Amino acid sequence: MKKAKLIACHECDFLQWETPLVENGVARCQRCNATLYRCLPATYDRSLALTLAAAVLFVVANCFPIVGLWVNGVLVETTLFGAAYSLYLDGMWPIAGLVFVTTLLMPALNIASVIYVLIPLHIGGLPQRSEIVLRVLRHVAPWGMIEVLMLGMLVALVKLQHIASVVPGVAIWAFGAVMVLLAAAAVTFNPRDIWARLDAVQGRGMPPALASHATQMTAARAGLFVCHDCGLLSKPLVHGHVGTCSRCSAALHLRKPNSLLRTWAFLFAAMILYIPAVLLPVMVTSTLFGAQSDTILSGVVYLWTSGSWPLAAIVFVASIVVPMLKILSLVYLAWSTQLRSPLIPHTRTRIYRAVERVGRWSMLDIYVITILVAFVQFGTVASVDAGPGAIAFGAVVVLTMFAALSFDPRLIWDAVEPEGE
Repeated sequence: MKKAKLIACHECDFLQWETPLVENGVARCQRCNATLYRCLPATYDRSLALTLAAAVLFVVANCFPIVGLWVNGVLVETTLFGAAYSLYLDGMWPIAGLVFVTTLLMPALNIASVIYVLIPLHIGGLPQRSEIVLRVLRHVAPWGMIEVLMLGMLVALVKLQHIASVVPGVAIWAFGAVMVLLAAAAVTFNPRDIWARLDAVQGRGMPPALASHATQMTAARAGLFVCHDCGLLSKPLVHGHVGTCSRCSAALHLRKPNSLLRTWAFLFAAMILYIPAVLLPVMVTSTLFGAQSDTILSGVVYLWTSGSWPLAAIVFVASIVVPMLKILSLVYLAWSTQLRSPLIPHTRTRIYRAVERVGRWSMLDIYVITILVAFVQFGTVASVDAGPGAIAFGAVVVLTMFAALSFDPRLIWDAVEPEGE
């Protein structure tokens, strides 16, 4: 009979026993209601098939043009890599690098990691050094932004159709299919089950010292480390605030080192750069009649006045509202946590989850700029170049994501713990 396993919540550090679930069931933390784990059927074949299909279409998407533009009888086309390279040639290498990493490098690493892990499982074996690959997969997943890219392509198409006849390319459909396939593969891919299989093969079980710990307390109070990469709960060999996971070799800490300090540093940098990101032009359009500079807000106004008010609303929320609310939310979380406020920990934890989920959508404007710069290059007739505001805005997006990743939500609940125990 399978023994119950002691686990700790990643968001509040609360200790609890693993509970058997029905298929597709979800286990949630008793204290903060965070998702602990899901009971997914071990459908390695389905996940592998979806990921392999996504890999093939990802190659197609990067080999064919994303869109074509008819200008004076000439069809102008480019790939996504070509669009990023245009930014590089334009001197905007920080934006070019950001686009390359979030739309090409990270999705490719994600796909390759899943395939590397699942192929041996499909044939009845285990992947070599799978602990390293699973750790890589966990860290690259938040930075792959194919779904945001697709929305950016849609906004760019609306703007391009006012310049010339637009012909959607093979790549735009391929990227759409990749987005759907990766989402479906993520639903069926269960790293937790793979870690359990590795433990069974390697003969690793729960250390006897852990079985004696009662619940209704946090892992930190019990002197236990929870690994954020593989989820293993372990007891340090010696007393201290650091350790090494025996399963995946990740560094262990009772709390993220200098969590609030790093969060504040990223936040202050983001707040400083948010001002030029909003005020400086993100695009400069040059024509025979002169040059026009467009800020993020003027781009929203253009979409609204051209009749594309749904897209205008989406761009306004993603590029203006989300970065501002993310900064304000993180400032509130860091400030209240530093004061060790015990108030509304559930609400503050939900705010943290929302910040983690929505931050990536602020990349929307960066992708729109990338596509417009690549296509609207007609010499002295018309051209679009990225402005200095684009670099500042891209930095704000990255810095706020780093701030959210640096913040340790378990600190919220530390203030709720009774003193002197």
